[in-house]
Amino acid sequence: MSATLVGTSPVAMRRITLAAIVTNVAIVVTGGAVRLTGSGLGCPEWPTCNEGSVVPVDATDVAAWHQAIEFGNRLLSFVVLAVALAALLAAMRLRPRRRDVVRLAALLPIGVFAQGVIGGITVLTGLHPLIVAAHFLTSIAIIAAAVALHHRVRREPGPTHSVVHPELRRVQHVLLVVLAGVLTLGTLVTATGPHAGDADTPRLGLDPRLISQFHADGVFLLLGLTVALWFGLRATDAPARVQRAATVLAGVVVAQGLIGYVQYFTGLPEVLVGAHLLGACLVWIAALHLWLTSTVHSPTSQHAGTHATA
Repeated sequence: MSATLVGTSPVAMRRITLAAIVTNVAIVVTGGAVRLTGSGLGCPEWPTCNEGSVVPVDATDVAAWHQAIEFGNRLLSFVVLAVALAALLAAMRLRPRRRDVVRLAALLPIGVFAQGVIGGITVLTGLHPLIVAAHFLTSIAIIAAAVALHHRVRREPGPTHSVVHPELRRVQHVLLVVLAGVLTLGTLVTATGPHAGDADTPRLGLDPRLISQFHADGVFLLLGLTVALWFGLRATDAPARVQRAATVLAGVVVAQGLIGYVQYFTGLPEVLVGAHLLGACLVWIAALHLWLTSTVHSPTSQHAGTHATA
């Protein structure tokens, strides 16, 4: 077959992986729109939309626009799957062959199929808040794989080593753990909040104020770590690309925190909640980008004064 087919060059591969990042963020945002518009059970059946019909039909108990919103989100999932499969095919056709790239690319369609199953369970359980939380966190995991793949394609195979001070690398470790905790707490805040996806969906039996406070505390810790890391990278003269990545992360963390506080004190308006959901994805991507940008390919597995990373 022709060597010009999509996926045979690192440039084409990076374009596809970028598309995978964008489509997975889009499915998170549109999934949020389904919940925020109360359309979570617009298609009350799974894998069909209504009993005996894959597509929406006239129904007296479900508004047509609820069906359209929910069904549109389901259709977008096929786009996400198509891009994931394209990324895997491109990875398999990449020359020279890269096993590490293929393994990462395989995680994308696997993750999308898992999302389909979780989505079905979400519908069949009447939008149980913990299943909805798992649905979001699975997307976060898929985005992580897509971002890692996007970075991996542009570097040589083999081990990598950190280009930042070892102590700052440890701060990056802690930052990612804290961010994962903040995202998880965010799903619990959602599970206790008013935007359930359907008027009859029960909420999680937690104190909304208490869980929101825990979430806010996590954000403060995340912001503190980000600022400390930013100053540390500048003080140790880290590579310019790493400092830029830290600046981007600091910016999106601050913006996300502001949106979070405004939405809380204004009664959780749908538009701001949707923006906060998008912001969560952007913070995650920025943190992963900083982590990955802080490493380079190692010609050998041993480097004096550096730390090897997977």
